[in-house]
Amino acid sequence: MRPAPVLVFALQLAAQDFMQRGFIEMRLAGFPQAAVNDRGRLIASALLRYEATYKISSAWRLAGGVEARTDSHHQTQRVWSLSWWDRERQRPAFAVRRASLTYERPGVTLELGKQFIRWGKTDILNPTDRFAPRDFLAVVDNDFLAVTAARLALGAQNNTLELVFAPALTPSRVPLLTQRWAPLPTWVEVRERQPQYPPGGQFGARWNHVGRGWEASLSLYEGYNHLPLYEVRPVSAGLPVRIEARRFYPKLRMYGADAAVPLGPVTVKGEAALFRSPASQTDEYVLYVVQAERQAGEWLLVGGYAGQTITRAQGPPGFAPDRGLAKAFLGRAAYTIDANRSVAVEGAARQNGKGLWVKIEYSQALAAHWRATAAFTLIRGDQADFLGQYRRNSHFLLALRYSF
Repeated sequence: MRPAPVLVFALQLAAQDFMQRGFIEMRLAGFPQAAVNDRGRLIASALLRYEATYKISSAWRLAGGVEARTDSHHQTQRVWSLSWWDRERQRPAFAVRRASLTYERPGVTLELGKQFIRWGKTDILNPTDRFAPRDFLAVVDNDFLAVTAARLALGAQNNTLELVFAPALTPSRVPLLTQRWAPLPTWVEVRERQPQYPPGGQFGARWNHVGRGWEASLSLYEGYNHLPLYEVRPVSAGLPVRIEARRFYPKLRMYGADAAVPLGPVTVKGEAALFRSPASQTDEYVLYVVQAERQAGEWLLVGGYAGQTITRAQGPPGFAPDRGLAKAFLGRAAYTIDANRSVAVEGAARQNGKGLWVKIEYSQALAAHWRATAAFTLIRGDQADFLGQYRRNSHFLLALRYSF
């Protein structure tokens, strides 16, 4: 056989084991109201994401992804460096989104490297999702961050045991103190010190059972909270009051459970977690969600309630959007109009009426590779409420994506 046909045949075989995809997305966010600490009304941003997988053999698979971004409001760094740990205060301009090696055989899955790990069964809020930090620079428009970990899944279809070890903490990215998603009083000036990251790793275990018409799991997490507390030190007592703040991540232990049970026309889902503070650094509490879900034709309807019970109140202030959605009614409705168009509504309403968040989104495919999305987010409430404090941040969002 001649060398050229052999090379072509080899390339064809390699192409069958290699897959790639990506997109370029441009966004424009507009805010009708100026914030007290942020006069900007329009934020333009661009994101390039590329992902690829390569099947080394029948058991081994390599997956990776990188992204590059920028924006007009300095939410993204202006630094030519590649981020791995996602510990930057701003979003990195260039980052490794995912890089993992997976071994998979019947009954055994082992994944090593930077990966996405999701626990829980409910929508909007997942109390047991401890290996899923997020980018909260824009609190209600957030995205998940991958963690560097080793994940081992054992078992058959009905019973699986998942073990996770992460050698270092990947923290959630919190709002920038000089921008509208950190609504500080006008009489306070805050200087942020370098955060204190914990030296140890995190461990988690989750057992899942699939029964006849139902599914349930138990989970355990030992490590640190990816949401920070703040160590605050006053600098001056005059007006404006000047303080120094440093983020730290308290030690955390979680015991969790979740379940899904079909009951006639709806599926009832529940998820709960007990959070303990071994070092007495933070509150101890129970966070839970109960919801009903129904799929009817092109409709997906979800409605439920998120609650919280504090068993011990202690520790300094912190940023906790998961607890910020507690004691609220949660809902989501999605309708697929046709193969190219869809509309969705989701939101949360505080049970005492002091906080409201509603997002309406319409998406349409314009061509084979193009998709446009328009959304509007309404936020209302009292200043003392977690949702209500962002009441000046209602906004519209326009996005245009080219996928390849």
